[in-house]
Amino acid sequence: RNNKHIGKHIFSFSKSDEQLEVESEINFEIKKFGIVLYKYHVKGTEVYQDDSLVKFNSKTNQNGKEKYVNLVLENNKLEIEGSSFKGKVPADYMIGTWWNHSIVHAKAQISAVSGRIIRQKVTFLGKEKIKIGEKIYDTLHFNFSSIDEKLEKNKKLNTHVWYDEKTLNWVKAAFDKKGKWEYRLVLIN
Repeated sequence: RNNKHIGKHIFSFSKSDEQLEVESEINFEIKKFGIVLYKYHVKGTEVYQDDSLVKFNSKTNQNGKEKYVNLVLENNKLEIEGSSFKGKVPADYMIGTWWNHSIVHAKAQISAVSGRIIRQKVTFLGKEKIKIGEKIYDTLHFNFSSIDEKLEKNKKLNTHVWYDEKTLNWVKAAFDKKGKWEYRLVLIN
């Protein structure tokens, strides 16, 4: 945030039979003069069967406020119980965790923090070479923005995401929200 390292977002992938499980953990804190002003922790698990999302759970502590999402695929609909949304949505909506390049084709994303539905417009901005650390990536650059103009400014989606052109791995994301935020790939193994 604002060119200062404040935390990390780690994804772990495991595959068995036809099922893919993706565990995610985010930890960061914003400090000023050694005092913690903001603390954020998320732990979530996505489960895919035959490339379709069948289950998702997350728990978030956002500066002391608890949020959650419990999602399951039933009768070709995603049934969501979240701290901001409860209901059924089409099965082709995607969890907004950015690692899955297929999100560029989704009409809407589901907040991994609260279950809120974010109808999105995805714009391909072109191919770019970007340098992260000592490595140069040939990337595909997209902008994700909210379709709903009635949303409060702090609820609107406006995120730039870069995927490696060959592997479609997520390598970078950037957005402005109370500062300039940037996620950068550190390691894939």
